[in-house]
Amino acid sequence: MRFSHLYSPPSDPTPRFAVIVTTTDGDVRGALFVDELLDEAPRDLQEFLESDPLVQRRVRDTVLVALRSGASLALPGEFSYAPAVLRPPAIIAIGLNYADHAAELGFDVASDPTVFGLWPNSLAADGDDLTWSQAQTAAVDFEVELGVIIGRDVKDVSEEDALESVFGYTVVNDITARDIQFREQQWIRCKSLDGFTPVGPVVVTADEVGDPQNLALSTVLNGLVMQSANTSFMIRTVAQLVSYLSQGTTIKAGTLISTGTPAGAGFSRSPQVVLGEGDTVTVSVESLGSLTTICHVTP
Repeated sequence: MRFSHLYSPPSDPTPRFAVIVTTTDGDVRGALFVDELLDEAPRDLQEFLESDPLVQRRVRDTVLVALRSGASLALPGEFSYAPAVLRPPAIIAIGLNYADHAAELGFDVASDPTVFGLWPNSLAADGDDLTWSQAQTAAVDFEVELGVIIGRDVKDVSEEDALESVFGYTVVNDITARDIQFREQQWIRCKSLDGFTPVGPVVVTADEVGDPQNLALSTVLNGLVMQSANTSFMIRTVAQLVSYLSQGTTIKAGTLISTGTPAGAGFSRSPQVVLGEGDTVTVSVESLGSLTTICHVTP
């Protein structure tokens, strides 16, 4: 299934928990709102993941019955997207997880993963405008990443069992203020400015994705392909990352893990490419869809 949070109508300020229905080609047919199908429906993905497994099964079964019964769908023009995750208990980012990206930035790959957190104010949605101040950063960059959503609390899990704790996957653009990144000793702030973590538009359940280590990734900036790679080139797989992060630490259900980006980021190019006024950047992950951000710069 493809879970999402939608504004319906688009001007409504309150997001609603929904299931996106697609064609066999992946085009969006429409949406089913969970609160129209069930009394006391989970208000968002986080509440769904924290609920009893029987409640989760009831939601899934009810959606399937509605689809088989020909339930009417909200059409794409009748809604807009909110972030695919709204209230994650943690956002964990992995740096330097593709050797070619580490090399292009001039970083050595350590024996252990590079791990840092992101702040929730950075979450944004597909189609959102991203605005930042030129006075604060003059080197804003893009990074397509596979996002992993943990489905149940997990601690000390083995690599062999780690994927059993994964609920689903989403698209992440780990937008980065490179000048701040290279000035400071940690990477939280340079990647956590308001709106710097667009996610979505959907969370696709793990059963529909299959092997997370065989997914194509790409970034297109103003119609030009900037990044093109595959998750098979990750230094550490999703299973290895989940296992590593869970050692001695409980990863809570709903946690978003952003797993790193491949080569092709703009800052390391010659000449450099940084995001600016009016730029449109679209990041895509195979089987998960595309996520578009429109850029605006203030003085």
